[in-house]
This record gives sequence, structure tokens and C-alpha cells, in this order.
Amino acid sequence: MRITGKQLINGQWLAGEAGQYQAVNPATGEEIAPLLSYASKAQVAAAVAAAEAAAPLYANTSAAQRAEFLQRCAEEVMALGDELIERVMQETGYPRGRVEGERGRICHQLRLFASSIRTGDYLDIRIDTALPERQPLPRPDIRFMNQPLGPVVVFGASNFPLAFSVAGGDTAAALAAGCPVLVKGHNSHPGSCELVAQALDNAVKACGLPAGVFSLLMGSGREIGSELVVAPAVKAVGFTGSLAGGMALFKLANNRPEPIPVFAEMGSVNPVVFLPQALQQSAAALAQGYVASLTLGSGQFCVNPGVAVAIAGPELDRFLQSAGEALAKIPAGVMLNDNIADAYDKGTAHLAAQAGVSLAGCGASVTAEQGFYTQAKLFQVDAATFLANPHLQEEVFGHTSVVVVCDDQKQLLQVVSSLKGQLTGTIHCTEPELAEQSKLVQLLRSKVGRLVINNFPTGVEVCDAMMHGGPFPAATDARFTSVGTASIARFIRPICFQNYPQALLPQELQDSNPLQISRLVNGVRTTAAVEAAVAGAS
Repeated sequence: MRITGKQLINGQWLAGEAGQYQAVNPATGEEIAPLLSYASKAQVAAAVAAAEAAAPLYANTSAAQRAEFLQRCAEEVMALGDELIERVMQETGYPRGRVEGERGRICHQLRLFASSIRTGDYLDIRIDTALPERQPLPRPDIRFMNQPLGPVVVFGASNFPLAFSVAGGDTAAALAAGCPVLVKGHNSHPGSCELVAQALDNAVKACGLPAGVFSLLMGSGREIGSELVVAPAVKAVGFTGSLAGGMALFKLANNRPEPIPVFAEMGSVNPVVFLPQALQQSAAALAQGYVASLTLGSGQFCVNPGVAVAIAGPELDRFLQSAGEALAKIPAGVMLNDNIADAYDKGTAHLAAQAGVSLAGCGASVTAEQGFYTQAKLFQVDAATFLANPHLQEEVFGHTSVVVVCDDQKQLLQVVSSLKGQLTGTIHCTEPELAEQSKLVQLLRSKVGRLVINNFPTGVEVCDAMMHGGPFPAATDARFTSVGTASIARFIRPICFQNYPQALLPQELQDSNPLQISRLVNGVRTTAAVEAAVAGAS
């Protein structure tokens, strides 16, 4: 395939009408060919209109048809081969292994959704049959199922050019649910976005789906992103990024004449608690693991461990010494773009300037004359200072962290209690220690979406059981995940059919259960036809 710099609108690749730009290689600072284009407001409106027209048609497809489509999407992405891998490497500075892993992740997620929706479980079907003889009032026939919300806008993330981008988790979940998707690609990796969009466009055409099922638009998030969010036909938004960006979209969506949900996964410092016995047994190994997690991908992960909490003592001293030694071996890391690199340098300078904060370790100095490189850093502060200064809880996106040194267990709990909502919370401990830490566990359970024991938070497994979200400000709605099959719940809504003619009901709700899916019939979970289920219950 060839990168054209065009927009995908209603099945056609069209040159953007709002100006041109070029991608930049963050490792060298050099521009990458070819010239790319931005979509105009008129083109955004055309893409939304196409999605609106496609919505009822796509919603009426069967789970089997959508599963076939998702499988084909995965096949088309893999068919891009090295062209995609090399373009992502150019636009991000990521090594080949990281990019290949991310490509495998999106294809796995597409296939996982294909398998999941075939079961029909996401529909949550409930049937309460009529009770015409019931006294004092008869019960009508009532049948419940989930259905697609409608067109969904997905914003590509800067730090995951594949996994949280054009064919990433939000897109896969929305397409699986039966919702057309309008992707606002990220300007840090536009060529990568286009290649993946070409793959999805091929899948749309191969499966005979309406052209408006999938669109790709490039441009300013403040301009075309805002246009997409306020478009009346749009029914939900998926976003992964900064707190400021997520809240801006959230406010736009809530100020519409018809407010819509914004499922934003935003900032998090992902606290890691090191308990004394664990540090006593393996301070050096834990320090090395922490530094490896902290500096993975130059720290450009939403689950990067930005705060460590521990009780003062010789075991913590050993941890800090080992962490400093490990960090000194870490070369300067390339950031995804100049804005991220600049924000990181300002953020770490702000941390260093805070009263009571000291530098506990740092990586190799930045020596590259070109490109967007930064130095990994580890800071240290006592708990009293941390509790008194809310700035120390602010996320610095990148490979930096603050170690909070507590006087005792009581102060450790105060520090954890002071934290805002997080994507993850981690405890390193022995099993006897954990058994004694019910207060700490309950505190973290109230503040995080994923509680990790004796692992590190980086690495978000794509599986049925994953929860990637958390209480605000980690996400706008703590009830939902943006990773795993449960993420489909964001893009569906319930509908109830009362006294609806049997022959006209959706197949999923018909008495005979032609799809052989699991349903709740008069309070009993079964795959049997309604008549058999009722007879068995009586």
C-alpha cells in the first residue's frame, strides 16, 4: 500500500481541504514524506452523515457477520506486513519488537471480540413470559436485550499508535457492538493511521458493509475533534490521553442539546506500595523491577508507576540505592513528539523545584543534538511534605517517579488515602503481610481499577477479565473498561420489547432461540427454547 495523506470518508480516499503537514521522526527530528492533509469541517460533516446513514444498516447485521468482519480486519492489518512496522518505527522511535507486539495485540483483540460476540453474552438477554392469569394484575410478555448506541467517535492516542488508535480497543469494541466508527487519528503517527485505515477499509468492502461503517479523519483535536463530538448524529466518544484533553471533550459532550457519554481514560500516577518484609527480602530485585517498569517505552504508558510509597528503614535505603544504580544505566529515551518532551522537561523541573524534594537517581544525560530525548529521573520526598503539597501528586508523563518515605504504617495509609482515582494500585508484600493489610487493600480498592500484587502495573493484558479504567480522574466513568471484551458495554444500551409479535421479534429474543445463545428466561439461565424452559421450570 502507499501512504497518500488523504482522509477516508464514506468509502472514498479524499485529499483534506484544510491544509497540509508532515509527520516527524522523534528520534531524529526529521520530517517524513509524504505531505499529509487535514480534513475540513465540511469533510467532517460528510463523514458523520455517512456514519449516520450506515448506523441502522450496520446495527441490523448479525453477530456472525460482525465477527467475520472483525476477523477480516485482523487479516488485513497483518497483510500490511513490514510496511506498517517500519512506518510506526519511523513515526514513534519505538523498537521493532515493541511495534510487532502492539500489532499482535490489536489483531488479538479484534479476534477476541469476534469470538466473544458470537456467544451473545454481551446482549444480556432477559425474557419474562406473560402471566395472563396473575392476580391482581396480569403480567405482559417482556423481553430485554442490548443494542448498539449508534455512531462512535474514537480519538487515537499518542503513546499507542496501534493498540489505542485506528483499530485499537475502542474501535474494536464499537464495531463489535454494531456501531459505525469515526476515528480522529493522532498527528504524531498519521502515516501509521492511514495504513491501518486502509486495511479496515478493505475489510469493509470485502464484507459488503455500508461505506460509512468506518472513517478516518486527520486534523487538530481542538477543531475537527470538537466538530465530531458536537455532531448530533454521534452517540458516544472513546478517548485515551491527558486529563485536560479528556475533560475538554467531556464538557463539550455534556453541553450538547443531547448530552452523550465520553469514555475517557486519562491521567494516573499508579501508586506502588512496598511493604517492609518484601523490601527486606528482595530490595535490590524490586528496585530493578521498578526501574524497568518506570522506564519502559521512556515511561510513556498510562500505567507507568509515577509514585512509590514505603516506610523508612534500612531496607528502603537499599531499595533507593539499587534503584539509583539501575537508573544510571538507562540511556536517554526518545519521546513521541516535541510537545511531550517539552512537557516532561517542564514537569520534572517543577518537581525538582518543590520544597523538600530531592533527586534520588537519574538516567544518562541527553546527548542527542536532534530528536526528542529526555532523561529518566527518580525523586524522593518525605510523607509529610507529600501530603501538604498537591502538586506532588500530578502526573508527569514519562519516565519519572516520586518515592514517598513514610514514618510508619499510619502515615503510609494517610498517603494512600490522599491519592485520587487511579488506573492501577500495586502492593509488593509477603503473603503474611498482605493478610494483615485489610485497610490498605480496601483503600486501594476504592481508588483503582486494577489491584496488582507482586507484579508491576505496566502491561495491560487483552482478555475477558481485564479492567482498564478507574475512579475519576483516571477515567470519566469508573464503571467501564477500555480494554478487554467487557469494554463493549460502553457502546450498547438496553431496549425492552413488551407484547411484541413473536414473528417480528429479533432472532435473539424469539421463543425458539434459533441462535442457541444463553438467555435468562423467567429467572433461569438457559439455552433452551422458551417453551422447554418454562416446562422445565414447572
